[in-house]
Amino acid sequence: MININEVIETNSMIEQMNLDVRTITLGISLLDCIDPDLEACKDKIYQKITTLAKDLVFTGQEIEKEFGIPIVNKRISITPIAIVGSAACKKPEDYVELAKTLDRAAKTVGVNFIGGYSAIVSKGMTESDRIFMESIPEALKVTDRICSSVNVGSTKTGLNMDAVRKMGDIIKQTAELTKEQDSLGCAKLVVLCNAPDDNPFMAGAFHGVSEAEAIINVGVSGPGVVKKALESCHGADFGTMCETVKKTAFKITRVGQLVAREASKRLGIPFGIVDLSLAPTPAVGDSIAEIFQEMGLERAGAPGTTAALALLNDQVKKGGVMASSYVGGLSGAFIPVSEDQGMIDAVSDGALTSEKLEAMTCVCSVGLDMIAIPGDTKPETISGIIADEMAIGMINQKTTAARLIPVIGKTVGESAEFGGLLGYAPIMPVNSFSCDEFVNRGGRIPAPIHSFKN
Repeated sequence: MININEVIETNSMIEQMNLDVRTITLGISLLDCIDPDLEACKDKIYQKITTLAKDLVFTGQEIEKEFGIPIVNKRISITPIAIVGSAACKKPEDYVELAKTLDRAAKTVGVNFIGGYSAIVSKGMTESDRIFMESIPEALKVTDRICSSVNVGSTKTGLNMDAVRKMGDIIKQTAELTKEQDSLGCAKLVVLCNAPDDNPFMAGAFHGVSEAEAIINVGVSGPGVVKKALESCHGADFGTMCETVKKTAFKITRVGQLVAREASKRLGIPFGIVDLSLAPTPAVGDSIAEIFQEMGLERAGAPGTTAALALLNDQVKKGGVMASSYVGGLSGAFIPVSEDQGMIDAVSDGALTSEKLEAMTCVCSVGLDMIAIPGDTKPETISGIIADEMAIGMINQKTTAARLIPVIGKTVGESAEFGGLLGYAPIMPVNSFSCDEFVNRGGRIPAPIHSFKN
């Protein structure tokens, strides 16, 4: 039973601490849209999305008004398009036509993004997968609301290094084609290992083939709430601090589950999961880095940062599963550079390097997220960075991601402007020593020994 004190506390979290529901994401299966005729496939996709999602934005707005809970984004995730388009698409331009159809559907129903312009190639690539991947740069150039992802590895299958190497080229091509916008296309493209089927957060969202016909997933965010709660823990021991984070995560998850179940009821679509991820924004007071400072670190990146992040991530998950039986997606703490003012400041001050960020990804929810690098970085170097991050996910049995943005025409000391929730990012240096021979070997890095559990 919710009492008046909980209502007052929730209002305070919303009004003073930047608590919001980051996204209601409607997952839609497009498996029944597969058709060997491209025009028929496009029509089926458009009709299904605009039918199932026609009330999504309105419903989100009504819940916002009635409950006073900000819902920042309304989004859609779909079955990976490399699967849906495999029968109809014979060349990259065919997949681009599907991307345009998705973009048109997104604009018709008014959602912020559609995720699922994606491929799952963790063990190997079909010819259709290769054609799809080659379509990504042009698709992200000619659309506004499409997000793309490619899963190149998993703990069970190992790493598809052919796909890792190819993604280095794809990212560089995407950067070139969108260079007039500080290579913005790369901000909507992520490479994943162990990608979950139910992630509501972009750019890695897609509706996995194990999911139902349609599902409502909600992503909640609350770094500001956690920071405020920790202000009461000055001088306290780690046990006290952990309990504070856990209890705060519980309250945040309760808000997310309320919104998810209400949206599910009103839309007549089953509730899937709440993703409790502390996803920061450029707003002051809504920063993961500021949580670290509240814990006692001078800056994000100082010695102890990885331990602080491990503590934070674990307690967020523990609090979440106390509040809901259906916590899923990624759930934990994101550490993007561009979307977090505290992280931006830490990079600018020299406290946080790409190598320290990589170490932190061993214990965070995702990985190297929204990392702007010099525009002249070689594709092979990009592939090497991706390989390192994917290996962390494979060995540690967790989701990892790399969203790297080689900003064409810019170098270290400059910054890239992305706007909105994406914010801006300082250009970070990358190791200049070559990994060309390594990433060009081809083939597959085998699954680790601890993957064999059957």
